Amino acid sequence: MELSILLEYGWILLVLIALEGLLAADNALVLAIMVKHLPEEQRKKALFYGLVGAFFFRFASLFAISFLVNVWQVQAIGAVYLLFIALNHIFRKVLVKKADESTETSKATKKKSGFWTTVLKVELADIAFAVDSILAAVALAVALPDSGLPNIGGLDGGKFLVIFAGGLIGLIIMRFAANFFVKLLQSKPGLEIAAFLIVGWVGVKLAVYTLAHKDLAILSEGFAKSPEWKITFYVVLVLIAVGGWFLSKEKSPQSQAE
Repeated sequence: MELSILLEYGWILLVLIALEGLLAADNALVLAIMVKHLPEEQRKKALFYGLVGAFFFRFASLFAISFLVNVWQVQAIGAVYLLFIALNHIFRKVLVKKADESTETSKATKKKSGFWTTVLKVELADIAFAVDSILAAVALAVALPDSGLPNIGGLDGGKFLVIFAGGLIGLIIMRFAANFFVKLLQSKPGLEIAAFLIVGWVGVKLAVYTLAHKDLAILSEGFAKSPEWKITFYVVLVLIAVGGWFLSKEKSPQSQAE
């Protein structure tokens, strides 16, 4: 494999690690809220089942998408889905008032689910997290140049390994490093919005790749793989990340505790 291709694959993997870290922290927060009403022993079991489910659903999604990734309809659904979850999350974070969130929280605390009902909810959340994660990884990796490795499913072997690594790293972060990312999101809350802006921008990338599919040819295939588009994509991606870091207001220790 040429050095330039290796560098491009390495860069995508670094982007995936950062994005997976932020998404895993958000996912870990959601799971923690879902199980917090359980006694400690049951809480640990529910989170363990959640981790097993996350592992299973993430890799099931990966192997399923590897066979479907070249179907433009699947690419289009993936692009729309990524754009939807990004816009929906940002809308709820920015425009929905905290009063609404506190109302939802108070309702949730009144209706405390039993252990197995909670486990079921955790597993359903795992499915959504798995789809989010794999689609974002696919959208980043699908436009990479072919590595020359044997295909796995419908994917070039190198692209598959990058997506596999991204999914595995996301699970490791969720299990071992989630606390670090949770604290980072608490001190720099703008990073959460930046992460979902990046998810939306990745959705735009997948949309461009879809529109350049040979069966649609709305955009030229050369444009989707052109250096100009790739440079534009990465520049905007870095600007979103930097903006999320520097424009995020630091929270005081007291507000973090709250």
